[in-house]
Amino acid sequence: MSSPRVVAVEPGSPAARAGLRPDDEIRAIGGEVPRDVIRWQLLTDEPEISLSIDRAGERIETVVHKADGEPLGVEVHAAVFDKVQTCDNHCEFCFIHQLPKGMRRSLYLKDDDYRLSFLYGNFTTLTRFTELDLERVITERLSPLHVSIHATDPEIRADILRNRRGAVSLRWLRALLDADIEVHGQVVVCPGLNDGDVLDDTLAGVLERFSELATVCVVPLGISQFNAQARMRAHTRAEAERVVDIVERWQSTFLEAVGRRVVFAADEYYLLAGRDFPPADVYGDFPMHEDGIGMARTLEREFFDPATEPTGTQSGFFAWVDGAPAEGYRAPRTDSPAQAVASGAPRPAPVSLSPRRNAPVGVLTGTLGAPVLEPLVASTERDDVRVIPVPNHYFGGNIGVTGLIVGEDLARVLADEPEGHRYVLPDVCLSRGVFLDGMTPADLPRPVEIIPTDGAALRRALEVQR
Repeated sequence: MSSPRVVAVEPGSPAARAGLRPDDEIRAIGGEVPRDVIRWQLLTDEPEISLSIDRAGERIETVVHKADGEPLGVEVHAAVFDKVQTCDNHCEFCFIHQLPKGMRRSLYLKDDDYRLSFLYGNFTTLTRFTELDLERVITERLSPLHVSIHATDPEIRADILRNRRGAVSLRWLRALLDADIEVHGQVVVCPGLNDGDVLDDTLAGVLERFSELATVCVVPLGISQFNAQARMRAHTRAEAERVVDIVERWQSTFLEAVGRRVVFAADEYYLLAGRDFPPADVYGDFPMHEDGIGMARTLEREFFDPATEPTGTQSGFFAWVDGAPAEGYRAPRTDSPAQAVASGAPRPAPVSLSPRRNAPVGVLTGTLGAPVLEPLVASTERDDVRVIPVPNHYFGGNIGVTGLIVGEDLARVLADEPEGHRYVLPDVCLSRGVFLDGMTPADLPRPVEIIPTDGAALRRALEVQR
């Protein structure tokens, strides 16, 4: 098991006062070797912390003193220090199997680790979950967790996961709910496999067996041009319409039976079906916002209501791969998310926004984001703001979410855009200042302003300075 390695120390923090430095290896905390950042935070949440440190081969023992509740002031290299629990399913829709060759090696690792479910909102199938895992989740109250359901029929679930343990692993979901652990479920709908009557049956199974679930999000599978599975294909409009109909019918049933709607269809389904998004109050407090549930209504509310609290940093795709979690277990998209990017460093230094604040503005977004942003942009007092959809040629297929925009596609689109304009890009497509294809904003042919992925940040970016 590897040890946590210090990558940053906050100036003036208890760690800085105790002399901790970047590259220090923390061998033990109070005599215990932490397995992950969860245990790290529990062990460092004490007024007096005994550390055993390896510094360039030299063993150092030190004690850190801090006030009650004061953070240690250390960022470590990863979320998990021992081995990540990898996935032994062979789901045909798995996006990891649909990645092009030549990307960063870390992006090809399939996890099925409940710790990453807790830390980042990754979905786990529970096929590798154990009694020891359950004991830890309950003891340390690792809640909420996120569980992939896909189907409640055992045979269909095992077929979808391509894993015979998939037929029985939902017993762990029952155990988690019995222990009062908050769990959010997910159904990735594959046309011809678990849509239609099977989706109906799955939601009936949820009501019968897992009605305590906080939410269940129903999402369409993403198909890249590299998908080699014959059974996988994109939804037709009629199929999307039926999914929406099924979900909305079950919302009424859940509302009557348990007092909550529980199940929600992803925004993408409403776009595919050509239907209006549900009213904002249908989504409650938007608990599954990061999974594409109610994102359009959230953005709209934040854009038009200055009093609305922004949703904050979005974890994005592959967030856990690209660095240790900061406060709130979320790796920052950039070092200065609301600032323009003008350096080539993977973690860009803060610089000022473009001095031409009132220049024409192009808002960069995925093809699925464009119809959501266009009415917001049209509502402003400006007639020099436009939405620029970025077709995803890198992944191809039906991939149109903003979180999977890469530098290569942005560069192609921006090369045809005029110089001297301002170009605004949401931070969800970046991790530590880097796109999934390894490019940085500094590699683009036009300067771009990176803003937080929320409606309030977009509104501020479009305000005319008088």
